[in-house]
Amino acid sequence: MDGPNHTAVSHFVFLGLTDNRGLEPIFFVAFAIVYLLILTGNLLLIVTVAADRGLHTPMYFFLGNLSFIDVCHSSVTVPKMLLDFLSIQKTISYGGCVAQLFFLHLCACAEIFLLTVMAYDRYVAICHPLQYLSLMTLKVCTCLVGALWVGAMIHSLVQTMLTIRLPYCGPNTIDSFFCDVPTVIRLACTETYWTGVLVVSNSGMISLVCFLALVASYVVILVSLRTRSAEGRRKALSTCASHLLVVALFLGPCIFIYTRPAGSFSMDKMVAVFYTAVTPGLNPIIYALRNEEVKNSMRKWISK
Repeated sequence: MDGPNHTAVSHFVFLGLTDNRGLEPIFFVAFAIVYLLILTGNLLLIVTVAADRGLHTPMYFFLGNLSFIDVCHSSVTVPKMLLDFLSIQKTISYGGCVAQLFFLHLCACAEIFLLTVMAYDRYVAICHPLQYLSLMTLKVCTCLVGALWVGAMIHSLVQTMLTIRLPYCGPNTIDSFFCDVPTVIRLACTETYWTGVLVVSNSGMISLVCFLALVASYVVILVSLRTRSAEGRRKALSTCASHLLVVALFLGPCIFIYTRPAGSFSMDKMVAVFYTAVTPGLNPIIYALRNEEVKNSMRKWISK
């Protein structure tokens, strides 16, 4: 059995977050509130950045794109999870499963690349302030965002092709609440060792390499701040601290899930919930609450 033409599975069944039916209504209410906060917080941040000309700078341009990705990323998994909390049998079609894992990796990879670009933006702003406006023009920022989406698309296509080339003839039960490459290829009725190695090489290395690049850029930034004034250090560290916190909250779970071969770990579901449903809601809070410009702009926009 080689190739998708031999796939007999027409749908997959999710086990969900819990096998306790009594907890599912509670989970539904809790995650519905979380999803509403994700949409509200990120859309408010997007509108604020777009409406206030004072925020039309590279940093806020990237921040608006981060909020857009967070809305898309959470919308890939959370609505289906909410629907399944109200369903007795949690199923998804084969095509729906493939689409879900494709858009999941597209959004996740785009966010990883964007966080790396945002670190580069901070590096240029702090270490080369005189050249910042000439280096980070609107055209350059737009090209960087376009390039990261192209890179994310290529990555997601590779992950999807690695998944659908395998035959699936049963079982069709996924011990999760969404389709992801490691959980799906585990169900293939063929040897998947090398596929697992390729998945780790692709997803895991992207997460790890970008994380190391981020760490390296901030080490350079911290070294350069030694010669700055106390006020300059405070402002730079405040911005960098927000970005590093977002990086840790998002890249940490990604590295945990994708830098090891597929397997069943009790923490997998909790980690998956964190980076698909919790982190997208924390990003606007982290940036808005730690940034006076954003808070003041939001107050003006809301008052109008």
